[in-house]
Amino acid sequence: MENNNVPKHLYFYAVGLSYKKADAEVRGKFSLDAIAKTRLLEQAKTEGIESLIVTSTCNRTEIYGFAEHPFQLIKLICDNSQGSVDAFQKVGFVYKNQEAINHMFRVGTGLDSQILGDFEIISQIKTSFIHSKSMGLANTFLERLVNAVIQASKKIKTETEISSGATSVSFASVQYILKNVEDVGNKNILLFGTGKIGRNTCENLVKHTKNEHITLINRTKDKAEKLAGKLNLIVKDYSELHLELQKADVVVVATGAQNPTVDKAILNLKKPLLILDLSIPKNVNENVEELEGVTLIHMDYLSQLTDETLENRKLHIPAAEAIIEEIKEEFVVWMKGRKFAPTINALKEKLNAIKTSELNFQSKKISDFNEAQAEIISNRIIQKITTHFANHLKDDDTMVDESIEWIEKVFKIKAS
Repeated sequence: MENNNVPKHLYFYAVGLSYKKADAEVRGKFSLDAIAKTRLLEQAKTEGIESLIVTSTCNRTEIYGFAEHPFQLIKLICDNSQGSVDAFQKVGFVYKNQEAINHMFRVGTGLDSQILGDFEIISQIKTSFIHSKSMGLANTFLERLVNAVIQASKKIKTETEISSGATSVSFASVQYILKNVEDVGNKNILLFGTGKIGRNTCENLVKHTKNEHITLINRTKDKAEKLAGKLNLIVKDYSELHLELQKADVVVVATGAQNPTVDKAILNLKKPLLILDLSIPKNVNENVEELEGVTLIHMDYLSQLTDETLENRKLHIPAAEAIIEEIKEEFVVWMKGRKFAPTINALKEKLNAIKTSELNFQSKKISDFNEAQAEIISNRIIQKITTHFANHLKDDDTMVDESIEWIEKVFKIKAS
């Protein structure tokens, strides 16, 4: 008869893809918007995945979670995006247990970012965890791990200079404009999309170009008006996009749309036009380059622009890695303790049962038996024995699972 009560052997995985092997087009196919993330979490619950978080940014789409096999998590990404399993196998990654923990620490602390020291991802991880927890999909392990990564991120940000200097995709885009557009202060600049990257780019444009001809357009106009009010800029309706494109000398596109919103069909140009697409998926159709005078630059190109600031940041990698190791070690000690604590408790109960039985026997056999003293001595011996076992299980060289199995077999105990 099949035993349906056999416990599943779950492993902690990190699966996903990033800018390292997947270009912008591929990342766009695997990107997940807010609705897709919720749908993915709901599917995870249906399919028996008990704990996971999902992140999707312009640089990466990843799941951290527990499963019997990584394909269970890969399937969730593919089912809820436009990506396929075949495409994932070409560019994706799978990390298991300690490697998965290491990966989350590097991602969350900016060491794995497309631009070194970019801490934007940690807020994504926080938000993702809150989302999963609200749906009952975040266990104690995941909560403790996310909090450890947040702690490492904060400490690296405050105690090192790995994020010093202005280096980000939005800053790189403004630097590109300054270097490649003459008399930029008098050019018409159109910013389409006022999400996080759009806002940062806009603030950098105002700060570094001194341009008073910046126009904002967003699908939700009140978001654009809020930013424009702060920076004293012009706002136009989304319906006027095609008209504003004709007036612009520089267009920065930073929307969250799943399909291109700008293509050559809506451009009717009478002068050169520089377009910077900072969106994932790409929001500018590459057919715009078929038009004379159009230059299209994508964020992947901008991310490759290195400067003195970035080189200086690399000097602080060892200090950042030392902080990660320190906090990660605390987490691993907690994790191991949590894993073997039930076995140690069961061992203590077993030894206490042996003690009680033996004391009862000796109290009947020995006429002047001092039960109080025997109790004190026995308890101290039990404490020393269990401490020895606990120290063995804490040791870095110990195969914890095998040792737990051995202890439970020898003492005929079963941890609850």
